[in-house]
Amino acid sequence: MVSKLRFRIRRLLRKVWVPVVAYGLLGVATSLGAGFLRPVLPDGLAARIGANAVEAILTIIATSMLTVTTFSLSIMVTAFGAATTGATPRATALLKGDTTTQRVLATFIGAFLFALVGIIGLRTGIYGDEGRVLLFLVTLAVLAVIVISLMRWIAHLTDFGRLDDTIARVEEAASTALHARVEMPWFGGHKLTIAPSQTAHAVPAATIGYVQHVDAELLNDIAEELEARIWLQAQPGTFVHPAADLLRIEPFPDAPEMAAATVERLREAFTVAPGRTFEQDPRFGILALAEIASRALSPAVNDPGTGIDILGRLVRVLSIWEERPQTHVKYPRLWVPPIRAEDLVGDAFHAIARDGAGLVEVQIRLQKSLAAVAELAPDIFAAPALEQARAASALAAGALPLAEDRARVAALVEALEDRLASGRLKHALRSGKARV
Repeated sequence: MVSKLRFRIRRLLRKVWVPVVAYGLLGVATSLGAGFLRPVLPDGLAARIGANAVEAILTIIATSMLTVTTFSLSIMVTAFGAATTGATPRATALLKGDTTTQRVLATFIGAFLFALVGIIGLRTGIYGDEGRVLLFLVTLAVLAVIVISLMRWIAHLTDFGRLDDTIARVEEAASTALHARVEMPWFGGHKLTIAPSQTAHAVPAATIGYVQHVDAELLNDIAEELEARIWLQAQPGTFVHPAADLLRIEPFPDAPEMAAATVERLREAFTVAPGRTFEQDPRFGILALAEIASRALSPAVNDPGTGIDILGRLVRVLSIWEERPQTHVKYPRLWVPPIRAEDLVGDAFHAIARDGAGLVEVQIRLQKSLAAVAELAPDIFAAPALEQARAASALAAGALPLAEDRARVAALVEALEDRLASGRLKHALRSGKARV
């Protein structure tokens, strides 16, 4: 489980200005390092290796990098706009966090800053002949980095921001988050199977927004100090407000000052922001994929092929989910509710069933996708997949104009019912429940 500090550091390192500052510091370090190298560099070395031409080279770098950076930023903005209109606005966060784009832009902007620092140092005369040698050598290294970055950028632009690339990024984000939740389904705590104690003290949120991150380690440490138990109520992705509980804790300090301090410490374990993120929120990635499919199935776009492609990707994402027996509890004073299989299936397929109800090719692929999910993990997904299949068939019955198309969809539902009812889940399906 990632602590809140490491979570913030990891997000900070994704900012483009971090490597830019590093490049600017490189120019300053070059200027300062020139004085230390004077005693060890032979006289006349600057003239022999052509270091006197370094100012002209730096001028070219400064001019060209400013142009390339402006052009690259316009490409980024265009890619963000294409992702917003063609896929979903939720995917732009993944494009902004693209490491290749960040490193290339950082190289261009950083090289521009390095050239400016170098030119200023040369014009003010702080280098001397020995300093020019050092600056020349570093400039050659920067040129090599620029050439490599340009080649990577050209190759990257062939796919960056296109619909297939955006969908692949969302799928990868959803798969990564779901895999992380499989590894630690209850954040290292106990699985919450019953409601918390009625006498437990409720800690509400201080602000309105979505929970982006929960620091389970901090919560357990506080509970250890108080010799208390904590029941998590708001997982990542939950919309909270001052009337919604983040957690419940028992026992809780009676002294007003200590109680207020404890509430503030408990709230510090939660990162609440206006929007959701993909890292700890696997349902958000699944919803984003479904949203792309819904947009593709809208009358304005009319792209059922993308909707069918998303269905295959959703099956691939849901195939990651498994329910492992609890063998190790890292945070023994924390209880966390599990993700329900019904929620995962509903997030993935409900919107597609609704928006693709009038397209027989989408409905057929939807029924086959639900059958695949149910058969991949019958103990987990059989009941919710069958329920979703029946709901989708009902929507199709009211939207498909041809009776033969409605019959094809209904036949697929009946086939799924027969396959599942003939196996070991017969009793669970009849009762409408499966182990989740």
